[in-house]
Amino acid sequence: MTGRPRALITGVTGQDGSYLAELLIAKGYEVHAVIRRSSTFSTGRVEHLYQDVHEEGRALNLHYGDLLDTGSLVSVLGKVEPDEVYNLGAQSHVAVSFQMPEFTADAVAFGTMRLLEAIRQTGRPVRFYQAGSSEMFGKVESPLQNEDTRFHPRSPYAIAKVFAHQMAVFHREAYGMYCANGILFNHESPRRGEVFVTRKITQAVARIAAGRQDHLYLGNLKAKRDWGYAPEYVEAMWRILQQPEPDDFVIATGETHSVEEFAALAFASVGRRWQEHVRYDPRYERPAEVDLLQGDASKAERVLRWKARTTFADLARIMVAADLRAEGLDPDSVMRHD
Repeated sequence: MTGRPRALITGVTGQDGSYLAELLIAKGYEVHAVIRRSSTFSTGRVEHLYQDVHEEGRALNLHYGDLLDTGSLVSVLGKVEPDEVYNLGAQSHVAVSFQMPEFTADAVAFGTMRLLEAIRQTGRPVRFYQAGSSEMFGKVESPLQNEDTRFHPRSPYAIAKVFAHQMAVFHREAYGMYCANGILFNHESPRRGEVFVTRKITQAVARIAAGRQDHLYLGNLKAKRDWGYAPEYVEAMWRILQQPEPDDFVIATGETHSVEEFAALAFASVGRRWQEHVRYDPRYERPAEVDLLQGDASKAERVLRWKARTTFADLARIMVAADLRAEGLDPDSVMRHD
């Protein structure tokens, strides 16, 4: 690429998209994003990046489009002519995918295929990043999962992500396109959606500390995941597209912790015992559970020079502090520092 690089992001209004937009802007990119037309505003995570669409030199340029609508993708690609495309758009909640499998497949699997085909038809040398998920590994056969581990998805979401991953590989091998996959293990932050378990926990901790809530209802407390910090993971996405040749990378911390451990840390940070507030609710159990995910990111460390830096305990504290502030509480006066 020459001059000021131009990037296009799908899913910019989500956790990862907003952090990625910040990172690319800081690196001097001209950043564009596809957002869906809606009757309500969903741009809260990127409002600080967005200026009026008619202004010149704006930090973030928003374009209406949808992964379910090929015409809109073709139109945006033709208008933006990006050097890099980051496909983060998805119906990304695993539990919801059991209730809406058709929509999940259309948005995640076929949405990726539509975008790849639209890029291919432009004939331009675009570098494409596909956001994969550790959920693709599903029912694991080895304690650590790396780029060579077999996929065994256990949800409609994970199945759709495997399709998207393989479509990226197919376009790379069949058409010589620069298509790279990042297989990201769980990564959290204060911008994590409130329906995801870590954010559900930290938000409940803050509300309990504020006296607005008494109990938190959760499903499988024994499920173990490899949890990292989202701002570090979007840096890995960018590094993946800077490699001379397209490739696939697992991005993870290499550690695994249970939902119970996260809850214990979050409640302990405000001087409370999780057992006094957490209640089990079978409605949050999945038809097919994924019990353990733990990533081996040694390839990313070797090739990308990337490594997770934020500890599991620090991640919990960062998220609790942010939710305390949202409740109008001062983290310094509420949180324990021992």
